[in-house]
Parts: sequence; C-alpha cells; structure tokens
Amino acid sequence: MRGQRWLRMLVNVYRLGCKELWSLARDLTMLVLIVYTFTASVYSAATAQPDTLHLAPIAIVDEDHSPLSARIASAFFPPQFTPPRMITSSAEDAGMDAGDYTFALNIPPNFQRDLLGGRAAVVQLNVDATRMSQAFTGNGYVQQIVSGEVREFLQRYRDTAVLPVDLAVRVRFNPTLTQAWFGALMQVVNNITMLSIILTGAALIREREHGTIEHLLVMPVTPAQIMLAKVWSMGLVVLVAAALSLLLIVHGALHVPIGGSVALFLAGAALHLFATTAMGIFLATLARSMPQFGMLLILVLLPLQMLSGGNTPRESMPVLVQNLMLAAPTTHFVELSQAILFRGAGPGVVWPQFLALLAIGAVLFVISLRRFRRTISQMA
Repeated sequence: MRGQRWLRMLVNVYRLGCKELWSLARDLTMLVLIVYTFTASVYSAATAQPDTLHLAPIAIVDEDHSPLSARIASAFFPPQFTPPRMITSSAEDAGMDAGDYTFALNIPPNFQRDLLGGRAAVVQLNVDATRMSQAFTGNGYVQQIVSGEVREFLQRYRDTAVLPVDLAVRVRFNPTLTQAWFGALMQVVNNITMLSIILTGAALIREREHGTIEHLLVMPVTPAQIMLAKVWSMGLVVLVAAALSLLLIVHGALHVPIGGSVALFLAGAALHLFATTAMGIFLATLARSMPQFGMLLILVLLPLQMLSGGNTPRESMPVLVQNLMLAAPTTHFVELSQAILFRGAGPGVVWPQFLALLAIGAVLFVISLRRFRRTISQMA
C-alpha cells in the first residue's frame, strides 16, 4: 500500500513536470532567454574587452631619435598595446584631449646620452585616466617595459651586478593567462544560478496569472508534488542547457580547455539547482507579479554572484561577509566549479562543497515548501 502511494506520488511529480516543460516550450520569450543566456552571453563575456590590458592605444613623442628610444618604441606591440603612433610634442595634448590614445610617452632630447653619462634622465608618461581599467593596469605595464629596455640597453655598456635571486614564475591551469578561459566558464556558472531562479519563479507566477494554479488545487496532488515538479523540470532544462553550452560554446567555439570531469561538475550543478530552484519558488510566493519578481531577483541575485568568490577572492572580503556567504549555495558552487573546471579536482577534493550544497538545498526546499503551502491555502 505504501509502495503504491509512493509510485502514485512519483507519477504525479513526473506528469506535473512534463506539464511545466510543455508550458515552457510554448513560452517563446523564455526560450529565447535560455538560448541567449548560454550562447551569446557566454561568448560575449569571454571575448569582450577583458579587465587585463588589451590593445591599449599609445603614442610616443621621440625627441631623442637614438637607438635606445627606438628600442623602447618597438617594445610596445599587441596584444597589450596597439602599434605606437609616433607623434610630435605639439600634437600630444590635442590627441589626449580627443581621446585618440590612452598613453602618451615623451622621450626627451639627449635621453640616451644622459643615461650613458651617468646623469639623471626623465621620461614623461601622460595617461588618460578616464579609461579607468586600462589606465590603472597600463601605467604599470609601461613603467616595466621602459625600465626593462633601459636596463638591458645599459648592460651592454656597463657591468651591472646581477641580483643573487632569480624569480622563476610558473603559471598553472592557465599558462597563457588567457582571460577568455576564466570569463567563459564563470559566465556559465553565474548563468546557471540566474536562469534557474528565473525559470522556476516565472513558472509559478505564470500559473497564478493564467489561473491554472486553481486547477491544480482541485486535483489529487499535494503542494510538495507541485513544487517538486517545478524543481526537477526547470532544473533539468538549465542543466541540459549548461552542458550544451560547455560542449558547443566554451569548448567548441572558444576552444577553452576544461580541466576536470564535466559529469562531476554537472552533478554539483544538479545539487546547486536543487537549492536555487527552491529559492526561485520562494521569491515567486513573495511577489504578486513578474515586475515585482524581477525587483526581488535583482536584490537577491547581485549579492549572490558578487560575494560568492566568482569575481573576487573571498579572502579579500570582510570576515563578516565571508561567514554570511557560507549560507549561500553560490559560494560552494563557485568553489567546486573552479576546482573541477580549472584545476581538474576530483570527488576527494570537492566533497565538502557537495555536502554543503545538499544541506543548504534541503533547508531552502523546506522553507520554500512551507511558504508555498501557505500561499496555496490562502488562494484556496
């Protein structure tokens, strides 16, 4: 008898989930959102201008016309800088005012002669600080390039003492420091969270607005079965879309190597979806319409993504924020995603994050179910 009851419950959950999938298939707006989120959004996040220096326009005023100044000018090249524009000092201010270049390097007359004679020499660097990200990063790049070229040039004419320490830098997991590798994978991770909350919340609000939720109340189904159906159906859609995005966009179009097991990552994503879909239903019970749901989503989604460690390391955040974010599923999902996709970690490394997601998902599901039951009872 109990076995038949469980079987009937599973059949109800399955059929209600299929109903959700059919409703989603007829919603053109949501289908376009899903396709865009896991294709164009991922591709643009990876190929857009990164935070690192990329093709920054630079101009050089060479008033020395020496081998050293020519050597410095030839040291600026793509991908960090555009080929430098050689200009005169009279055109420097006008070019900076017009925004033609971000950096203007002025090499004064007798620069090489002063250096070889042991006299102080000054090089002027003008920076357009309105281009904040390029100005901040490129300022250090230009100083390093000029200092390095001057040092190597002087070593040909003077005996320069070699430092007793040699720093050997080895870059792991992303040896070419390609920004697209990080941007593409983290966009997929963030989109899984965003889309799962949107789809489940929109599914509940859509039924409330169309009046179909009242039809469910007269059927022999429980609120738990209705909620489980929305969780597994919308979670499945996001999981399949994420897998296809990793295969076709990240690995196929962007040629980003995936360090670990995709199956292990999808298993962690499934646990994460269990928590975020429940969160979406909870937000939908608080909102009375889609605009209200959108406002609540902004208030919840932005802190979840910005403070989870995906954009900046959690260690750089205040201790209070670090402790509070341990209760968020995105924190543990970002940790396991980076460990698996970037560093090739196995189950022995990420099992604490799996357990944390399971516990957080169970708590969120129980809280959302209680709120969902209360909302349905009020409607009845």
